[in-house]
Amino acid sequence: MSRPRHVLSGPYAPPVARRELVAVSADGARLHVEVHGEQGAPAVVLAHGWTCSTAFWAAQIRALAATHRVVAYDQRGHGRSPAARTHTTTALADDLVAVLEAALAPGERAVVAGHSMGGMTIMAAAARPEFAEHAAAALLCSTGSSRLVAEAQVLPVRAGRARTRLTGAVLGSRAPLGPVTPVARKILKYATMGPGSAPDKVEACARIVHACPTGVRHAWSRVLEGLDLDADVARLAVPTAVIGGTADRLTPIVHARGLAAALPNCVGLTELTGMGHMTPVEAPEVVTGALRELTELYLDTTEKEKTP
Repeated sequence: MSRPRHVLSGPYAPPVARRELVAVSADGARLHVEVHGEQGAPAVVLAHGWTCSTAFWAAQIRALAATHRVVAYDQRGHGRSPAARTHTTTALADDLVAVLEAALAPGERAVVAGHSMGGMTIMAAAARPEFAEHAAAALLCSTGSSRLVAEAQVLPVRAGRARTRLTGAVLGSRAPLGPVTPVARKILKYATMGPGSAPDKVEACARIVHACPTGVRHAWSRVLEGLDLDADVARLAVPTAVIGGTADRLTPIVHARGLAAALPNCVGLTELTGMGHMTPVEAPEVVTGALRELTELYLDTTEKEKTP
């Protein structure tokens, strides 16, 4: 499949992978996987969110690839991963497990990070033995485990049943997003980013989101509307850090605070003042710094413990 056209230059342009591979999930779904950095370097695995792609992690990949091996993959139906018939959190967990086993050696561990639906993917996979084998620590960015539509603030309407219904209809719309226009950028910025987001960051996010096929966007919106991974949060036993933006309208900061309180091994909650939902793009240095810290604290320790 050809490479999607996103931003073509600057820190948010998707870097070219050192190598690419295909991971095959439990139901046969084929997942596009990119590997950046040197073989044998500390590994980081990145799972993007709803309507995004590997391009969303461009800033983290560029910053980490010199010292880490960075594995990023397209969720089914997104980016260069073909659409699949199944859209469930079980499928998301199956896909993550398939990527871990395809990209990492047996027993090799990595820091696993997820943004939005990518964070939900990690929660859904928490109880899998393959996840326990390969995950040394986790980072959850701008995500939640339940009540996503009820808590969302993308519509300036008082909380309640009416807002929940309207929000579900808007997020689950089958209408195509069309080209990235000034109006489209303004809408995306309002719904998903902080008010101070720079134009280049808004442009990068708009191009990524608008590249997502309409049918895929709609199918996963139905899954997110009925999401309930609260029980899975309690099973996420690895050291886990949480990042959220205080101006996030899609997953308001109440979600990040709830995760931090519910996780059995939370190692930090970072609240980014004025930041919206797209934290890896809006605050790339903070997210990259959290990944570096997790690898230094937990991945190295894990590898030393494996040494006879």
